[in-house]
Amino acid sequence: MKKKWRIVGIEFSHMHMGDLLRCVENHPNAEIAGICDPDPSRMQEARENFGLSDDQVFTDHQACLEATRPDLAILCPPTAEHADWVERVAPYGAHVFVEKPFAGSVAEADRMIAAMAKTGKQLIINWPLRWVASHVTAHRLIQEGVIGELIETHYYDGNRGPLYHGADKIEKEPTAEEKQAAWWYSKQAGGGSLRDYLGYGVTLGTWFNGGRRPDEITALASGTAGLEVDEHSITIARYGEHLSKFETRWGTFSDPWIHQPQPKCGFVLRGTEGTISSYDYEPTVRVQTRERPEGYEMPADELPADAADGIAYTISRIESGQPIDGPLSPEVARIGQEMVDAAIRSLESGRTVSLEGGVA
Repeated sequence: MKKKWRIVGIEFSHMHMGDLLRCVENHPNAEIAGICDPDPSRMQEARENFGLSDDQVFTDHQACLEATRPDLAILCPPTAEHADWVERVAPYGAHVFVEKPFAGSVAEADRMIAAMAKTGKQLIINWPLRWVASHVTAHRLIQEGVIGELIETHYYDGNRGPLYHGADKIEKEPTAEEKQAAWWYSKQAGGGSLRDYLGYGVTLGTWFNGGRRPDEITALASGTAGLEVDEHSITIARYGEHLSKFETRWGTFSDPWIHQPQPKCGFVLRGTEGTISSYDYEPTVRVQTRERPEGYEMPADELPADAADGIAYTISRIESGQPIDGPLSPEVARIGQEMVDAAIRSLESGRTVSLEGGVA
């Protein structure tokens, strides 16, 4: 009999908590040991969805961790609180699974890494686009050399806005007052489309690029008057003589998991010997090579059961003694965080900047 993983969900600020708990519920060797949030109302939907009892629901994280003694803790706090929460949870000896983005800054990401290094447990940063079959297929094709050396990454992604959907992608229609009150629209809390979606693009882009760091970053952003944060950003990364573009958008015409907007959400990847287009949630990728310049559709790979989502992957890797790799690893995700930080510095200064912090 395999070990039954006891998993808790702590802090429900990010609506992905419901999706992640669903992954736990669906895993044959995992169980929801408890959930915790200071506001009981934010847990009500999960409590009903998963039939949790009173003694599985907590408003104090210490009481939750002491009572449940979990193997894995899922954290979904506001971006600016990621480091604080990892430092609170790490001493309890569980692996820690943080929903994207990595952190509010590289300095905070390093605090998270240091806190977990003391425990000998894994820190996992989940990027849901890592579990989109088309992107996994694109990565495989790049690794196999189908398009030669990757020289350009073009990324466009987002949705109608973070308050237009909840757990399990249930659609909602937020009011202006709800936007003003939500942490997503707070600069101090780490809100904005750039912080929400740029990490996806640059972290998966780093994965596609084999861990390569860019030389310099230039960014622009805009948003609705009266909001503290951006709703549209464009970041340009220079890798030697080549440029890559990462664009984030709250306010796409439609949500890509229902109807792909135009521009389509996803990646277009150009190599020295060909190109790949890999769009979110689509069942195929399109490949173009020198031998077949007209291009062709290729079915996306079927994801194996032990890597169908972040929870299944994490359990499989830890049980088999394999390291967390790719976008979920702190090593790759930290490069993505460096790029996000550089984009923010570029926005604030109006200049092109290097990843190290200076003007390029």
